[in-house]
Amino acid sequence: QVDVAAMARLFGYVDVTDRDFAVAMLSIAFNPLFWNVVARWEHKTRALSRAFGSPRAACYCLGILILLLNCVRSHCFTEAMKSQPRLEGLDCRWAYLLGLAVLAVGTVFVISSFLALGFVGTFLGDYFGILMEAKVTSFPFSILDNPMYWGSTAVYLGWALMHASPAGLLLTAVVAISYTIAVLYEG
Repeated sequence: QVDVAAMARLFGYVDVTDRDFAVAMLSIAFNPLFWNVVARWEHKTRALSRAFGSPRAACYCLGILILLLNCVRSHCFTEAMKSQPRLEGLDCRWAYLLGLAVLAVGTVFVISSFLALGFVGTFLGDYFGILMEAKVTSFPFSILDNPMYWGSTAVYLGWALMHASPAGLLLTAVVAISYTIAVLYEG
């Protein structure tokens, strides 16, 4: 049985009608939807490869766009946290340090995923017909499926804890749900 009291208390701290919160929700949901739709469209039509003159150039351009959209998403996430109240129970040194540790672990997963896959592997090169020689099974893929997604989720969770932000915790749940849907869609 689920205890809804904790969730009700969390929602008491979050104004879901706040403009910054709504923009953060939209940016979180938009990013994986965007890159999956564009990648599948490219795979079916090769339109980006033709427009950019090569699959590699098209993949690099999409990757840069995805990075920019992720910067926007992170900015919106931070602005939403700043516009909402802090949770007194999390506004302490131990929660800050826990958040910092979670953020650090997430960063390790994100960076090591990128290093293992390279730019093209990270940014959907397979949809452009640029395939890796073999499946990557080294760290962090040896520990976790989709370490880039879960590392990114951990970064947001750590950031929310460091800011004692109920809105950040709720937005982190939206990140996790968005990535879960992306994994199902990509699989």
